[in-house]
Amino acid sequence: MIKQILGVVVGYAIFVVSSILLFRISGVKPHSDASWIFMILTFVYGTVFSCISGFVCQLISKTKSLKINYILSFIMAGFATFSLLKSDGSSWTQLLAIFVFAPVSVLGGYILIKNK
Repeated sequence: MIKQILGVVVGYAIFVVSSILLFRISGVKPHSDASWIFMILTFVYGTVFSCISGFVCQLISKTKSLKINYILSFIMAGFATFSLLKSDGSSWTQLLAIFVFAPVSVLGGYILIKNK
């Protein structure tokens, strides 16, 4: 049980820290309008790190099912939904997190399970 909790925490931390780094380094505010090129870059970057977060979550938890990845995905989408409802401005980052990044974190776990 502790491995599963740790897996979710580390997986979510990978997702959050990578997101913070992207916006800090680029200087773009996450809830502001951005160019299409930056949105596409964010899509690719976020997809990669979401997959990594799901992979690491599964690697740490050492389960043989995707339940732990679904929990990670639910938490990612839940925080993004909360942010969507509370923030003003553009919501493209939250929508990407809900509809792309959260589901891709399950794919990361699936990749590890299939390769074992």
